[in-house]
Amino acid sequence: MDLVSAGQWRSRDLGTRTVRYDDRDAILYALAVGAAPTDLDLVFEERLRVLPTFALTRAQWAPDVLGDAGAFDVTTAVHGAQRLRVRAPLPREGELELTARVAEVWDKGAAAIFEVVVECTYFEATWSLFAPGRGGFGGDRGPSARKRPDGPPDLEFTVDTSPGQAALYRLLGDRHPLHIDPSAAQAAGMPRPILHGLCTLAAITLPLAGEIDAHPADLVALDGRFAAPVFPGDRLEVTGRREEDVVLFEAAVDGTTVVAGGRAQFRVTT
Repeated sequence: MDLVSAGQWRSRDLGTRTVRYDDRDAILYALAVGAAPTDLDLVFEERLRVLPTFALTRAQWAPDVLGDAGAFDVTTAVHGAQRLRVRAPLPREGELELTARVAEVWDKGAAAIFEVVVECTYFEATWSLFAPGRGGFGGDRGPSARKRPDGPPDLEFTVDTSPGQAALYRLLGDRHPLHIDPSAAQAAGMPRPILHGLCTLAAITLPLAGEIDAHPADLVALDGRFAAPVFPGDRLEVTGRREEDVVLFEAAVDGTTVVAGGRAQFRVTT
């Protein structure tokens, strides 16, 4: 563990990488986050539109680099929130040149939040990593969490995750044993392996787009905070409020909020 103050990691350059993918990767991703075999423009190469959230699987290396460099204890840090801003549609296959940096480090007292930003021509993505024991360095606490929308929801639907979903999703790059190995899950205080937060968030966007007559590949912005773990096979109860082309949403499992502060925006087509 690097013993320097967590605040000294602010603005740290995490490097540049060129990553490749092809239509097989994009189709596997779509299936892993819940696309149906009948969603031909998501799973058939001749009609393929790449889901914008697929980009996050290509950029996972960046928060891993920060952890490996000693900014925080990788055994206790958790993925607290995610942000995605889409700049242009992803091509069906090709190369992405990604640059990464530590944009901010917030001081929450008992913990620090590291914000890792990855950018390229097609998107900007921000990982918020909650690191216990790294706060107290005298930094800014950062912005408050987005408040729950007032009033009753005008959107309600469920998303059924599958028992094998984490095993499939991990083939996209995030192979942390917490998502597959019961022993690793128990060591982390979980009764069994958990579903990737990014898989949960992406799985919500598919039916969410349908609820407002949008296409999931037309997503242009996405935010969500991971409030509690989701286990493969859980049913997500999603509620939301629509504000034109933006939906503010939350997801719960058996009454416990698992995704809070959700915000999704889709491109409006006429």
